Amino acid sequence: MAKEHFDAIVVGAGPSGNAATYTLAKAGLKVLQIERGEYPGSKNVQGAILYANALEKIIPDFRDDAPLERHIIEQRMWMLDDTSFVGTHYRSDDYNKPPYNRYTIIRAQFDKWFSAKVREAGALLICETTVEELLMDGNRCIGVRCDRLGGEVYADVVVLADGVNSTLARKAGFHGEIQAKNVALAVKEILFMPEETIQARFNIGEEEGVVIEMMGSVTEGMVGTGFLYTNKDSLTIGVGCMLSDFKANPNRTAPYALLEKLKKHPSIAPLIEGGEMKEYAAHLIPEGGFHAVPQIYGEGWMIVGDSGGFVNAAHREGSNLAMTTGRLAAETVIAAKAANQPLTAKTLSAYKKALDESFVMKDLKKYRDLPEVLHTSPQFFTTYPTLLNRAAQTMFTVDGVDKKTKEREIFGSFKSARRLGGLMSDAFKIWRAVR
Repeated sequence: MAKEHFDAIVVGAGPSGNAATYTLAKAGLKVLQIERGEYPGSKNVQGAILYANALEKIIPDFRDDAPLERHIIEQRMWMLDDTSFVGTHYRSDDYNKPPYNRYTIIRAQFDKWFSAKVREAGALLICETTVEELLMDGNRCIGVRCDRLGGEVYADVVVLADGVNSTLARKAGFHGEIQAKNVALAVKEILFMPEETIQARFNIGEEEGVVIEMMGSVTEGMVGTGFLYTNKDSLTIGVGCMLSDFKANPNRTAPYALLEKLKKHPSIAPLIEGGEMKEYAAHLIPEGGFHAVPQIYGEGWMIVGDSGGFVNAAHREGSNLAMTTGRLAAETVIAAKAANQPLTAKTLSAYKKALDESFVMKDLKKYRDLPEVLHTSPQFFTTYPTLLNRAAQTMFTVDGVDKKTKEREIFGSFKSARRLGGLMSDAFKIWRAVR
């Protein structure tokens, strides 16, 4: 690789890296993007949710040719015990009118499409290349060193979009090792299934989709969730739990076994019956929230996407935060170049200001105390889902017992739970954490 100078180098070709690279290249800057995978998306086989608004701000007409699976018209939230669930659904025909709000996607296909747009915009992409370290001149980043002969490349700014627990940022001393309590380990499968079967089982039309998110017995007391997405001719099913819970107890059920257990749940098994497993993936998700976001800019460098911990775990949002941080970082560079300003920490602080004014940091700040509440309150994933399901079964069972007696039985169960976990106290904790 020749020692060439670029306006910007972007490390990583996921949603945040592609958003940053595309925005920079579209503005006419000379941009190099480096991806260690064989091609963008080669490490991302799993299904995911795409939030339209964030991508519209980058590629307004993305719907014309992006590989979208189904637009989501229904959200289900389920609280599971071992044999049943209590849930709520939200379904609206307003979500069935273009422009659609959310889509399911297959990341391998979507990342390849996004990367093609990046190259069309004029960026240079190099794959199968690992950035080993940042080149520093004192405390200023001036480029990267890659695992290729003559692999030193220089730039006015380096944008780190290399994923959770960024090795490059850690090596450079921009932040320390990410803590296990701030990272979730998720495992997912894609189960192939005929389109007509999916549509019949989920009561949806040809392009409509459903998302199911689950709490309770699925994680066996660990902080985490299960999920099921409808793609065009496949289902994405998975479980995510905090890495700290696995670390604290090595005898915990392994992630793949949790997923197998979820697939056998009486409420899930009929939905996925006959599905043929084609892909399996495991990956880390930063879920520390507001308090876990590191320094995200400095002398000649910025951090975007998962590398900066930009995930709203409370609402299960990630790709929109990734693309928005990538875009805002790029716009900061573009504005500085237009004003002939050096890309110093003082200049790049505009990136942090833009983020603070966006939904990204406003939402993370709103839910800043929620991770700690959940970490210290396992009853939200054990006692309460069990009680809710027991209460529902008691009330809906017609067995000659009068409803007043049933109400007293339910109240007795919750009264016991108040002594064990402090039901009212826990409700107040949640209220304070999300107010």
